[in-house]
Amino acid sequence: MSISASQPLSIVAVHGVGYHDRRATAEQVCAAQRTHWTRHLAKGLGLPTSRLDLDFAYYAAALNAGPTIQGQADPDVLEDPLARKLLASWLEELGAPQPVSQGALTLPLRYAASWVAEKFSLDGRLTQLFIQLFFREVATYLRADDDPVRVAARNEVSARIAQHCPRVVIAHSLGTVLAYEAFHAHPDLGVDLLLTLGSPLALPHAVFDRLTPRPTGSSAPLGARPTGVARWVNIADPGDPVAIPPRLARAFTGIALDLTTPIHAAFGFHHVKNYLACAATAATLGPYLGA
Repeated sequence: MSISASQPLSIVAVHGVGYHDRRATAEQVCAAQRTHWTRHLAKGLGLPTSRLDLDFAYYAAALNAGPTIQGQADPDVLEDPLARKLLASWLEELGAPQPVSQGALTLPLRYAASWVAEKFSLDGRLTQLFIQLFFREVATYLRADDDPVRVAARNEVSARIAQHCPRVVIAHSLGTVLAYEAFHAHPDLGVDLLLTLGSPLALPHAVFDRLTPRPTGSSAPLGARPTGVARWVNIADPGDPVAIPPRLARAFTGIALDLTTPIHAAFGFHHVKNYLACAATAATLGPYLGA
């Protein structure tokens, strides 16, 4: 169903890792990110920003609610045991050599980052910083089904969706996990389209097996499109090591389109701005704008 050309498309955006800013209020972060996401979506669509009514579900504050940490004893080590375990599962899925993947629980970050950077032709230092940030936040969220931090972050997403009543939810990276769980936790939330970008939902042992609700099936467990989601589209860059393994439809039922398409060269593979402005995103959103 299309809408009038004069009516903006209502969207809720669910961010990935790295959005927490202790120097800014939640309102300031949301305002800045609404502008950022809207600008890049409009650029890809070739439309004025006035055609988009985007709200921002900011859950990063819930993942970083503890005291400020000035630094850790060794910045080359992931101190959280769960974060190290998730890193090991990720390296194994990426096809890291056995000594690397098996020794990931004690492996210095620089060696893991060096292998990943070489495999994907990335900058080693940026890759190490990304790995530190990504696995710390993912571990914080996935620690336990009923962990208060997980519940608070997920509730922030569901509350924003309930308040804004969007036609479309766009989720990126770790945000795809929160959006998926929020819709399952609140089946009364209805949306015409869930668009997931650069999603790690299918990452075995690290993410997939820790989802709430758990994927079901005896031989090959499968997740499922939430009942409140009318259509689910997934987009992954083939060079995005976060969207591992690609093709979510092999692990989840009910995905209408599962697109693997290059969005940007070099390190831009996982940046949300490139996913938002890519042709695949524009083609997915076009029908909901009457275009």
